[in-house]
Amino acid sequence: MFGICNLANIPLRAEASDRSEIVSQVLFGEHFKVLEQEKQWTKIKLQFDEYEGWIDTKQYQPISEAEYNQLSTDAIILNSDLVEYVSAPNNLLMPIPLGSSLSFLNHTEINKENFDFEGMKISGIKPKSNLVNTAFMYMNAPYLWGGKTPFGIDCSGFTQMVYKLNGHKLLRDASQQATQGEALSFIEESEPGDLAFFDNEEGKIIHVGIIMDDNYIIHASGKVRIDRLDHLGIFNSETNRHTHKLRVIKKIITS
Repeated sequence: MFGICNLANIPLRAEASDRSEIVSQVLFGEHFKVLEQEKQWTKIKLQFDEYEGWIDTKQYQPISEAEYNQLSTDAIILNSDLVEYVSAPNNLLMPIPLGSSLSFLNHTEINKENFDFEGMKISGIKPKSNLVNTAFMYMNAPYLWGGKTPFGIDCSGFTQMVYKLNGHKLLRDASQQATQGEALSFIEESEPGDLAFFDNEEGKIIHVGIIMDDNYIIHASGKVRIDRLDHLGIFNSETNRHTHKLRVIKKIITS
């Protein structure tokens, strides 16, 4: 079984319960494989990053395996504005967040509600120099564990969505993203758009941000914000202390 999100965004939970932790979100147009089904809950694996979790069975539209495969081979087309709207013939007007997937709208057999979109779109691979400009679109978005939108986002959701909007694929969690790309020895070797990862006292990767020019970093901590980056980690000038301990810098995109 397979499905697609036909709502603005839905919570992806660790367990089959409304009280369970939200580990991520499924944005409008994202498609997935159904792994397990209970009466009220469905366990899924997202096609884009293979992330797994539980969603409410009432919150998605079933699609066929052939339709799933078609969407998996289609070029990724995303909403590129903070919030846009899809409309339908029944006078429905539904807001969808930045980074929502629009590819399925071209397939009448999948687009059963005849959604129409007239907003700004983005597709294809963009240059590395575009990453920081995209990151600015999320400035001041409040921190939300599991979030992937400008209305609430976590550190790795932020980096994943910024890269996705530029045609590049990152895994979902910071610890997973840290396995990608080429490690750099010094901050001085980094370029804007590279990722910096931070660990806790046990050595576990717990945070990630996007490096900017002149030893600055943009990251989601309380909100999406800009701080200083040095060889120790992230320095918050408001509190006058280091808030995150630097573990490694990774170059995901070479140019």
